[in-house]
Amino acid sequence: MAHTLIGTVTSDKRDKTITVSIVSRETHPLYRKQYSKTRKYTAHDEKNEAHVGDRVQIAMSKPISKTKAYTLVKVIEKSRGVVELKEDVNKAYEAEKVGADAEARARRAAEKAAVEETDAKAEKPEGEDK
Repeated sequence: MAHTLIGTVTSDKRDKTITVSIVSRETHPLYRKQYSKTRKYTAHDEKNEAHVGDRVQIAMSKPISKTKAYTLVKVIEKSRGVVELKEDVNKAYEAEKVGADAEARARRAAEKAAVEETDAKAEKPEGEDK
């Protein structure tokens, strides 16, 4: 039987190819501290059935391309939704901030125009209204 691995799909952008991340906990031999190690494998997905976030089982096969030596065996669990990445949140925040800055500049310009208008009325002598 072929060497099989279970992991999470991290990319499905390429046609008939998925990237699977496998996280393992290891202990340092000298310091005895545990740490996570992530390995990425590219696997052949003939029917394009796996998507980002799915738990999948992949098996070793003969090399299909330069980087692909695994094939998708089955999708164990479908993903329940997409998690928004921190970069996407930061971009949304920046866009919101830029919009808020534009509103604040417009508000300040309107206030400045109103102040200048009241100053101009105050400087007019009383007899020149006619």
